Amino acid sequence: MRDISRRGMIGLGAGAAAAFGLAACGTADHDGPSGASGSQPGKPGRSSRPGAPKPTARPIGDGSTSFTGKQPKQPKAPVPLEPGETPPQFVIFSWDGAGEVGTGLFSRFLRLAEEHDAHMTFFLSGLYLLPESKKRKYLPPNNPRGASDIGYLTDDHVKATLGGVRQAWLDGHEIGTHFNGHFCSGHGTVANWTPAQWRSEIDQAKSFVKEWRTNTGWSDLPSLPFDYDKELIGGRTPCLLGQNNLLPTAKELGWRYDASSPGGRQRWPQKNQGVWDLPLQAVPFPGHSFEVLSMDYNMLANQSVNSTKAPSYNYPGWRKQAAEAYIAGFRRAYESNRAPFFIGNHFEEWNGGIYMDAVEQAFKHIAREKEKGGDVRLVSFRQFVDWLDVQSPQTVAKLQTLDVGQRPAGGWKTFLGDTDKGTAGASSSATGSAT
Repeated sequence: MRDISRRGMIGLGAGAAAAFGLAACGTADHDGPSGASGSQPGKPGRSSRPGAPKPTARPIGDGSTSFTGKQPKQPKAPVPLEPGETPPQFVIFSWDGAGEVGTGLFSRFLRLAEEHDAHMTFFLSGLYLLPESKKRKYLPPNNPRGASDIGYLTDDHVKATLGGVRQAWLDGHEIGTHFNGHFCSGHGTVANWTPAQWRSEIDQAKSFVKEWRTNTGWSDLPSLPFDYDKELIGGRTPCLLGQNNLLPTAKELGWRYDASSPGGRQRWPQKNQGVWDLPLQAVPFPGHSFEVLSMDYNMLANQSVNSTKAPSYNYPGWRKQAAEAYIAGFRRAYESNRAPFFIGNHFEEWNGGIYMDAVEQAFKHIAREKEKGGDVRLVSFRQFVDWLDVQSPQTVAKLQTLDVGQRPAGGWKTFLGDTDKGTAGASSSATGSAT
């Protein structure tokens, strides 16, 4: 994988923030992106669609959140693999920030998931539920009070984000965290935060979700239909930085996974400090000898050198290349070691929206494999670790021996035929391996 800057891995640096309708350094452009379509500010898309679940709510705290019982639209309870059974191919699409800024992207991908009976993970930035007028409530570690490198949303966009998050959970998706101020450089970077500072950041992110009604004064919007203390079991750090110091805090809080590692390989995951480590992965990059990280911003960084508004004549080729990279990553895992495939995104219209089109194209390609009868499961991170945690340690250990693009020796019936007798060998596959 080509070595690009940490800021370019995932971060919303100055250029990316501008594309989001936000200025860096904590100021906001309240007009948002131009040419927006889809749901309008303050109208959170599908939250009032016919047939939507309307659970009876028991308010929590100030009523910003509520307990509504078991989450709707969940898959059947996972069971251990039978001896010799082929593992499912898990694919997890995730979204960093998860703010709706009038582009309709949140609603677009909720609709796409609904059409294909799929689930995703939305890593919500806590600040996206905090009005800018109340920004001094935020005390970011090693940064001035109220500072944010992704700015703040307008009140209308906060309302739209609330609607999107609410509908996402009712549709069966997971609400994780992308923390708050997204600091990727300088003295205040998350890379330098201590475990105690991560705890402060998490506590604040949770409070902005659990107390949005107090912070906004809005009494006419429905509560979020989940208990965030129980819902939150994982996150992704800004710019994929700071994981080592985050993990002790994550374990202390009972988190089950973290999705902050950069440059992971397409292998079955391991635990790090007692928490499942679910990294973004290096995947084949069509036309190049190096591999690219499985995230929209990393595609952009390699195609347009971090520019979010490159000349438009490049867009068709770049869109095709990005979609084919995701599809190549999927096929490599599906046809070999069946390692789970993780894809990260942002609700952004960088370079004319080509990355949103590319991820939709890849999503539909993967969904077709599922609909043709393949055991492909489009799930959230929570749903994946639910499955992982019911497998026997012997089965997981065997799966972890398979390298990138490596088929099991003798096929799955032989490889997993007896999970009680140690670790079986594996043979190389013609599908290739990561560099």
